[in-house]
Amino acid sequence: MNDLLVVLFGLTMIYISVTGMLGSYVRMLIVQGILLFLIALVNMNDINFGGFLFVAIETLVLKAILIPWFLFKTIRENEMIREVEPYIPNFFSLLAASVIFTFGFFIASWSVKLGNTLIPLQFGVAVSTMITGMFVIITRRKLITHVMGYMVIENGIFLFSLSAAKEMPIIVGLGVSLDIFMGILMAGLFIN
Repeated sequence: MNDLLVVLFGLTMIYISVTGMLGSYVRMLIVQGILLFLIALVNMNDINFGGFLFVAIETLVLKAILIPWFLFKTIRENEMIREVEPYIPNFFSLLAASVIFTFGFFIASWSVKLGNTLIPLQFGVAVSTMITGMFVIITRRKLITHVMGYMVIENGIFLFSLSAAKEMPIIVGLGVSLDIFMGILMAGLFIN
């Protein structure tokens, strides 16, 4: 079940790198937030109420509801529908995202050989998600798309923390959530 959720998460990453519609970016961020919640829920060995509540608030409330609502509102107020001509055409974006995703699988197989406590598939998809978020930031022109690329990087960091340690997502999540709020608030100020 966990591997299926992680692969679906990776497929959303490929879709984000190809689409030009801003609403589709936000919808995929919603799907990523829900998938991160499910992945975290599957990975919890002992479910304590505090940890479950934190993961639910961060993934469902922040990543799947609050931040996408703010992004949809910003897109509507500024009457933006799609990304202006990206620096790289969609075909080459798909090709690059596929190469990055494949690189993630190589990273996963490499991490198995190390024999450490990483969850290999999550680790590989997390690394490829962070690289894809950087790719989206570099290849798109609009500031709102850069914020969404930053969100993809943050989702990759959260998935990475889930694959690396059991207790670390709370610490990493707290630090990154503050960065996300500041980034989105700054983007809202610049866009408006």
